[in-house]
Amino acid sequence: MASVLGTSATAILASRPFTSPTPKPSVSTLTLTPGQGNGRKFYGGIGIHSKRGRSQFHVAITNVATDINSAELAQKLAAKESQRPVYPFPAIVGQDEMKLCLLLNVIDPKIGGVMIMGDRGTGKSTTVRSLVDLLPEIKVVARDPYNSDPEDPESMGMEVRESIMKGEKLPTVLAKINMVDLPLGATEDRVCGTIDIEKALTEGVKAFEPGLLAKANRGILYVDEVNLLDDHLVDVLLDSAASGWNTVEREGISISHPARFILIGSGNPEEGELRPQLLDRFGMHAQVGTVRDAELRVKIVEERARFDRNPKEFRHSYKAEQEKLQQQISAARSSLSSVQIDHDLKVKISKVCSELNVDGLRGDIVTNRAAKALASLKRRDKVTAEDIATVIPNCLRHRLRKDPLESIDSGLLVIEKFYEVFS
Repeated sequence: MASVLGTSATAILASRPFTSPTPKPSVSTLTLTPGQGNGRKFYGGIGIHSKRGRSQFHVAITNVATDINSAELAQKLAAKESQRPVYPFPAIVGQDEMKLCLLLNVIDPKIGGVMIMGDRGTGKSTTVRSLVDLLPEIKVVARDPYNSDPEDPESMGMEVRESIMKGEKLPTVLAKINMVDLPLGATEDRVCGTIDIEKALTEGVKAFEPGLLAKANRGILYVDEVNLLDDHLVDVLLDSAASGWNTVEREGISISHPARFILIGSGNPEEGELRPQLLDRFGMHAQVGTVRDAELRVKIVEERARFDRNPKEFRHSYKAEQEKLQQQISAARSSLSSVQIDHDLKVKISKVCSELNVDGLRGDIVTNRAAKALASLKRRDKVTAEDIATVIPNCLRHRLRKDPLESIDSGLLVIEKFYEVFS
């Protein structure tokens, strides 16, 4: 489980301080169940920086963060056993479009997150929180509050980076990817972190207590009812999502740390629209609706009642499916770098974006990434037109310019243009 950093990481920092390593591909098995959604073919597809302050003191960097020692690790394990059970992901009935978008972002976090919009009571929050058990383990520097990647300088905290530059050996451990909930009433200090000014003035150190953005680095940041989020917190998220870094400045003291996370938001469109600047930061957009089929509704009610009666027994009944899905995600993440997409398909994707008047190039980039992630999930090394047809509505729907006179769903506009170009 534990390993030690050697001189290889130092060499990486000295020569290419901001270059991410290429993951090693591997191969595993996968089984998928074809699906449909919203009445359209292929729609759905699965069944399941530190700056020196302007102070006269000689400043050294320290962190006021909880060190994870062995006793605390034991407490965490005990807490995990007694914590409230989470509804298993494979037990979610229907909503294939939302589940697919979440899985693709776990496979390739660079897709940029998911915005889930839909009716009340359609399982948006339940599905997102059930994703926790599926998140794979990642290598992190032990006792580091920023979940620093020992091999990627872009994801390292300043202390870890300086230690490696000095040639120090740092222990590493495997840890689950974090999922952090951002409450609507959270203060900016709670989100960004706080600097202890009194300690800085009396002891001459930058005493920093990391916030939620530090905890979410290399993980998932989930905002329920994101369309009700205060504007100042939206600005903070926009800045961190764009730069991958969070900077806190107080009284001439400045501290920065990496904040690269998958942003997942959910909300009800009836409660208000999302600012276009924030909406564009989400890689994919999933639209969910109320299940109309009576038999399916009965199945959902019965499954939920069974979970409420005995959560542990219910989770145990889905253990095999849960483990199988975990293995599929792990295999897909490993083989993602080997997936190729033909130049002709790339041209057609860009043509669809161009003819739909999609602003910027995020739509092109996200569609290419999502299609490769889906091909990897299906254990293929080449992207097909079917893969693109499955993901392109979710990648472009929220990027189209709003026309108040248009009655057709934006996802249908995307899929129609797809067939027109790809025919």
